[in-house]
Amino acid sequence: MSRIANLVDAWQFNRVRTLGLLDKLEQETDAAESLGWRPGPGRAHIGWQLMHIGITEELFATERLLPEKHAQFQELLPRFRGGSTPDDNIPSAAEIRAVLTASREHLLDTIHKFDDSQLEWISPALAQRQLKLLDVLHILAWHEAHHQGQAHLTLNLYQAAKAS
Repeated sequence: MSRIANLVDAWQFNRVRTLGLLDKLEQETDAAESLGWRPGPGRAHIGWQLMHIGITEELFATERLLPEKHAQFQELLPRFRGGSTPDDNIPSAAEIRAVLTASREHLLDTIHKFDDSQLEWISPALAQRQLKLLDVLHILAWHEAHHQGQAHLTLNLYQAAKAS
């Protein structure tokens, strides 16, 4: 199995957990409230964490690895890309699921244009950060797990706050 295929398998493993968290949220009677709950003033809500995963994958699928490929979700990019400030316009679970699904399809389409002989390649968009394709593959695996964990913790804090 190629290194790219191996890391794509890790992404798929992580996605099942992210969608499982979203499934759990959708079953709650207060799903919209829980998606928008913040652990503190100015902190990211669950909806932001989950949309950020999808928007980041869209950015890697396009401008970071294939700049000639046009990114979708133009209206969402400024709201959910890295460094953005979470706003009070909370995305629905359906919108989150749609972005996670479409952006993953775009990312897989992009990644399948590469093979293991290109793992040392550095995209011009990532040259300043000296990120090789292999680094990008690892970052994407870590990134989803990181933000899914933050969303899961935020849900636990929300449920504890509700219970007290």
